[in-house]
Amino acid sequence: MRRLPLPDPALGDVAAADAIETIIVPRLRDIGAFMVRRALPARQRQMVGPFIFLDHVGPGEMISGEQFDVRPHPHIGLATVTYLLAGGIVHRDSIGSEQKILPGDVNWMTAGKGIAHSERQPKETHGQKVRVHGFQTWVALPKSDEEAAPAFFHNDKDELPEIEGDGMSVRLAVGSLYGERAPTPTFSEMFLADAALGAGTKLPLDAGHEERAAYVADGTIEVGGDIFEAGRLIVFKPGEGMAITAQTPARLILLGGAPMDGPRHIWWNFVSSTNERIEQAKADWKAARFDKVFGDEKDFIPLPE
Repeated sequence: MRRLPLPDPALGDVAAADAIETIIVPRLRDIGAFMVRRALPARQRQMVGPFIFLDHVGPGEMISGEQFDVRPHPHIGLATVTYLLAGGIVHRDSIGSEQKILPGDVNWMTAGKGIAHSERQPKETHGQKVRVHGFQTWVALPKSDEEAAPAFFHNDKDELPEIEGDGMSVRLAVGSLYGERAPTPTFSEMFLADAALGAGTKLPLDAGHEERAAYVADGTIEVGGDIFEAGRLIVFKPGEGMAITAQTPARLILLGGAPMDGPRHIWWNFVSSTNERIEQAKADWKAARFDKVFGDEKDFIPLPE
């Protein structure tokens, strides 16, 4: 277990105050029991590193059942990353994977040239009140890997690196950060981490990755004298290291990496460097040319009209 380095620069100095590039307020969608906040893509930024999609689900409570299932649907040109803070999901896909994900675990699914998957509530929780809180992100694949073979990887929370400091801890879900590397294979340099901070603690964020951001999932933080509450994505400028101070107990999702090799087109669940490839994916899903999800073959989400 690695110790966090000392934060530098200190709170309130010129470098920290000038570190912020933009603040993104997510778009809200109320699905009844809880809110979904979509932080990426946004008008201000399409991507941070390779991350092109970021949904914050909850927190909230619901009566578990099929009405909250995500039925089989397709993806191309990306990898999905699912990380939960509370609740549980059963993942199934068209290459035969079936995996329950629990808080602190990470699911990485490479769509590449095409995959279909579903995310359903565990049957053993149906009819029970459950707490739901988590994140789904999409990672755009480099142009050279957009047609990669579909793949699926799962790591339990105990398999992920954990970095600790006084009053804080960081679980590294994907990529490299603070001298550690998560076990999930990636296509470019990136990081996704879950940081829990006690009130008054300072979390350093170095300049090892060109593009960096922090999503405030819970609590209140301070950067360079500015205060940020939950539900804000703070995108930092490339450059020197800086520190994030927790004004209250706080939970952050840290993400970023190397800039992507050009912009991406995004339509429904498809991401590609060309519109032509997205049009082909639309036609393939409509014509049922994607493989079916093993164990979930009878249901699907139709192509939006």
